[in-house]
Amino acid sequence: MAFDYDIDFDSIDFRKQPELYRVGRGEQGVLLVEPYKSEILPHWRFKTPDIARESSNKIYEMYEEYKEENDFVGMDMARKFLQMGYTRSRRYANYKGGRKYGKDGEVNERQIDEEKAESARIFEEKWIRVREDEDYLKLKRDHQKKYG
Repeated sequence: MAFDYDIDFDSIDFRKQPELYRVGRGEQGVLLVEPYKSEILPHWRFKTPDIARESSNKIYEMYEEYKEENDFVGMDMARKFLQMGYTRSRRYANYKGGRKYGKDGEVNERQIDEEKAESARIFEEKWIRVREDEDYLKLKRDHQKKYG
């Protein structure tokens, strides 16, 4: 089932009502689903490889804590933040200022920033670890089968 952007995110605590959560595609809902957004977002940074390493380690640690609590929504939200760490740092690695498109709507020329590319690799490693975790995959299948 697709991610439902029409629900009232301001009033839902997805820890208390996990049945309302939909996985969606990629990073959908990463900045909407509470209380996870407020728990994870303060730790999400990627400016330098050292900052990305600290951030991805912390978010992965949170993933492990959610896993211990059998909290699939938290696990999936941690996965989304790790994925977003990869995609955003990759965007900044490829395009100065993170701007893929110029004012004319044309794609800007790529100018690879190796520091940001390293930040992307750091996040990607943790993101892959999560998305291939057998426990995560089982809980994801169970959640989607039960709730859509």
